[in-house]
Amino acid sequence: MTDELDAKDYPIAQTRPERVLGRRGKPLDSLTLDAVIDGDVEMEDLRITPQALLQQAQIAKSVGRAALAGNLERAAEMTEIPQAEVMRIYELLRPGRSASSDELRDAAHQIRSRYNATLLADFIEEAAAFYDKRGLFRKRY
Repeated sequence: MTDELDAKDYPIAQTRPERVLGRRGKPLDSLTLDAVIDGDVEMEDLRITPQALLQQAQIAKSVGRAALAGNLERAAEMTEIPQAEVMRIYELLRPGRSASSDELRDAAHQIRSRYNATLLADFIEEAAAFYDKRGLFRKRY
């Protein structure tokens, strides 16, 4: 049996439930109402994991959906970044909100060095170059 997933494995929760684990390592079948009532399930058990997103990316790639796979891979990196930082970067990426490409490049450098989010950092740097080209750094709001 291979570790690679493809279209036949979709949806993973139904076809390969043993591959679905929460952040604390709990398998999907342990997330029951009784477990919640007994206090055995925490919010951390219900949050999406990087592994789950990377598995979805594998399936997307297997059916020729490279752009979707890339989005899922970046999302996997985002699960390790605090929500406040994600929202700060989101705000910087809105056209007209950053004063210059330096702000975006600095944000990319920070998430690359602090969280090892290389795909997301590359995406932000690509956005900075595009915004420069299109003149989207002027303060419009």
